[in-house]
Amino acid sequence: MKRVQLVAVKADFLHTNLVLLAEKDHLDALDTLLASGELSFLRQAAAQEVTSFTFPRAEGAVFVRILKPEKDPYIALEEARLAGNELLGELRRYKIETLSIQNLCTENRSLAFAEGLALGSYQFLKYFTKPAEKALLEIRIPADSASTSDIFEANALLEAVFLTRDLVNEPHSHFNSVQLGEAVESAAKAFGFEADIFGKEKIEALKMGGLLAVNRASQIPPRFCVLEWKPADATNAKPVVLVGKGVVYDTGGLSLKPSEAMDFMKCDMAGAATVIGAMAVAARTNLPVHLIGLIPVTDNKIGDNALAPGDIITMGSGKTVEVVNTDAEGRIILADALHYAKKYDPELTLDFATLTGSAVRALGTQVICYMGTASKAVKNNLEESGFATYERLVELPLWKEFGDELKSNIADLKNLGSSNAGMITAGKFLENFVDYPWLHLDIAGPAYLRTPNGYRTKEGTGVGVRLLYNFLKKQYIKGK
Repeated sequence: MKRVQLVAVKADFLHTNLVLLAEKDHLDALDTLLASGELSFLRQAAAQEVTSFTFPRAEGAVFVRILKPEKDPYIALEEARLAGNELLGELRRYKIETLSIQNLCTENRSLAFAEGLALGSYQFLKYFTKPAEKALLEIRIPADSASTSDIFEANALLEAVFLTRDLVNEPHSHFNSVQLGEAVESAAKAFGFEADIFGKEKIEALKMGGLLAVNRASQIPPRFCVLEWKPADATNAKPVVLVGKGVVYDTGGLSLKPSEAMDFMKCDMAGAATVIGAMAVAARTNLPVHLIGLIPVTDNKIGDNALAPGDIITMGSGKTVEVVNTDAEGRIILADALHYAKKYDPELTLDFATLTGSAVRALGTQVICYMGTASKAVKNNLEESGFATYERLVELPLWKEFGDELKSNIADLKNLGSSNAGMITAGKFLENFVDYPWLHLDIAGPAYLRTPNGYRTKEGTGVGVRLLYNFLKKQYIKGK
């Protein structure tokens, strides 16, 4: 299906379907754009705190949105995104496919408004025989509100987020481990990064005991995907490694999940999708940062040869793990990938995973919980990027006492602690497999929504892609 594109145009190429962004205290800016009767009505209604206006005309509709002044620039941008998303209902009702945005606010918020409008327009219609497509196809923005490079970057981000959402929304019946590997190869070819997909024999040769153990009951072999974006002008001497959990479907294994918890377990590869999306936008925009992506891929099923509670496995690092719960499988496959990352001597490694229900119970769906060993400066930049994209983060402690819960009587460590602070003990487990600056991001809350939240559409949200891109620019490109 066709998806929305942002287009930079000259002022005289604005579409007759027009969105005017204004502020209550600066309505005079609308004098030349609205008829006197329209402006008079708007002034009266705005005095009563009405913020949305629609003026149908013979040649097209004019939508006026009054945005409140906001001292915090990050909140101002987010309110503009949400206002953009809220306009979608009217556009669909009027069957409008093309419109223009003109900023009359003190601060330019047209690009953020367009971003929220575009992100909210996403639809996953692949499996409808007769899709009731309601497509917004083109958003025009005057060149004085956004440069050509700004528009190009925004479109690249939209494309990457939509790719990430598509991957998460694919049903397991059409998206097993092998198919995810093929999707990585397709994305690499389409966007211009490199991809090497390891089959089971190579995984066995690398002695990735965690990935192989989780895969034991499956009829579909595992995959280990190595992605690379290495531009000639990379600003980092050592690569940044991105690791994504790629469990294409999680039954919980023999520690079986209740049926209602399995309803949406196709999303357990959202971390992998985030890494693919991040690599895609980096390549599309020629981001001068050397990136490596590592994605361990398997399902977690039950069967004759299934991993059982009480089993001991030997990881790729050589450490032994007592598996006390087979539903804590994500950390097991991530551990092999994090150990593999050591070969790159990375400057920084970030892993993304829908790892724990504890993260959702503690922080809900609005927040990414994170923890790790990277410097305070890196963490500050990441958190600032979280507010800039409104994919916000809360840091949790990795105190050594949490690691005490992972002590085993018969192996080097257990794969699960107590029921308390499970997202932290999961992070402590992963810490055993790193020897470089590292951050773990548990995206279980915001990665997959049962109901839409503004421009974050129902099901896969693509969380992490915009955050990562903003962070990489902030961390590695001067002046950004």
